[in-house]
Amino acid sequence: MPVLAVAAAAARVPAGLLAATADRHVMVAPEVHVGVVGAAGALAAVAALALSVIAARVHDGRAVLLGMAFSVMATMLVIHALATPGVLVGENGLVQLAGALNLPAGAVILAASALPAARRPANVRGLLMLEFVLVAALAGAGTAALLAAPSIPVIPQPASEAAALVFAAGAVAFGLLAWRAGRTYLLTRRASDLLVTVGAVWLIAAQYGLLYFGMMDAAWWLAHALEVAGIGLIGIPAALDLRYGVPSRPLVGDLRATDLVAHEEAFLGGRVRALMLRLAAKDRSTEQHTRRVAALAVEIGEQLGLPERRLRLLALGGLLHDMGKLSVPDEILNKPAPLTEDEFAVIRRHPRWGRDLLAELGGFAPLVLRLVESHHERLDARGYPNRASDLELEVRILTVADVYDALTADRVYRPAWSPQRAFELLDGDSGGAFDKRCVGALREVLARRARMPDRRPPPADPRTGPARAPRQARRGASG
Repeated sequence: MPVLAVAAAAARVPAGLLAATADRHVMVAPEVHVGVVGAAGALAAVAALALSVIAARVHDGRAVLLGMAFSVMATMLVIHALATPGVLVGENGLVQLAGALNLPAGAVILAASALPAARRPANVRGLLMLEFVLVAALAGAGTAALLAAPSIPVIPQPASEAAALVFAAGAVAFGLLAWRAGRTYLLTRRASDLLVTVGAVWLIAAQYGLLYFGMMDAAWWLAHALEVAGIGLIGIPAALDLRYGVPSRPLVGDLRATDLVAHEEAFLGGRVRALMLRLAAKDRSTEQHTRRVAALAVEIGEQLGLPERRLRLLALGGLLHDMGKLSVPDEILNKPAPLTEDEFAVIRRHPRWGRDLLAELGGFAPLVLRLVESHHERLDARGYPNRASDLELEVRILTVADVYDALTADRVYRPAWSPQRAFELLDGDSGGAFDKRCVGALREVLARRARMPDRRPPPADPRTGPARAPRQARRGASG
């Protein structure tokens, strides 16, 4: 439903414009159509080919497919313009055919970006060559069709059943792309991902205008503007992603919350990146801990079925949960021995310090502030700093991820625990300090990681065995 709301909002402008121009007729010289539409198509084709070349250099197969789709649509748009009756050729059906099919053809190529083969860098050069071959073939076929243009029938006739079928096919394809981009936007909240959603919706509107109106209708001319605008709204975000070195994935819709953690500058903004750099300068091990905790927390959240908006806030809270340690003295933070009661009292203040820092900076959602302040709270009210027990699901997730990573990582004052030993502690306190569902989801996440060669959990440490948490482990579980 949130994605449908975004798409509906994006459709208001083109729908309103089409409705306002539906009964209006215009007299535009054919030369204007050739010049304006042809020039726009030629520029779009050059820009699309440049996008593909740049994407190939950084091995982004999806962006190459994006450029391929745009170059095909733009080339067919040029053919459509050159076939304008009364300029280079007389009355013909090529102008209708090229105008009706260019958007559905592009939609099919865009949909192919979701194929797994598009992810493999080995295929990028082949995709780029295929794009050049397609554009050359279209240009050749368009030249031949222009020579025989008067003999080509008008297919499909405007507002005919055939036009309705073509529109339905293209609308379904672009609707799927808009839905994927909308889901990505709900996860990242980036304006660029919202633009992709808007662009896909506008291309549906453009297709409607081209199929249901003719050259004498103002809506037909509006459709050309919507088409060029839609291509730009989709292409510009892809170019921005290439600048960050991040694969362009709004149209694929497979972005995961873990990607927000891995590429925080591209997906969560420069402020988060700056805070992470400050934390790394303060204590590299704490910065690495926060990244691992954030990645683990959002995987648990995905396992529990959290929606995109809440996963994004969980990723933010995970990355920023230990920012209060920027105020902890180095001699306490890096002490290679158990802490004294006074030193531990200082450590216990870091959740509130972190919340105060983010509140002072401003712009962070209330849930992010609660995650930072409450990541050491427990369901049995034995946590700190507020001894709270009524904890939101995101907070429960973060506490489990934080404790597990703190225990299974090497610290300056003790070696890492084995995963089995850490789970003994978590299982022992499930239903008390920790949420059983979150502990169970953590187990599922780690089992899934173990089946992936590049994401295995830390190996068991033969030096440590099952045991109750001693005094220094309490500090270790504090993250």
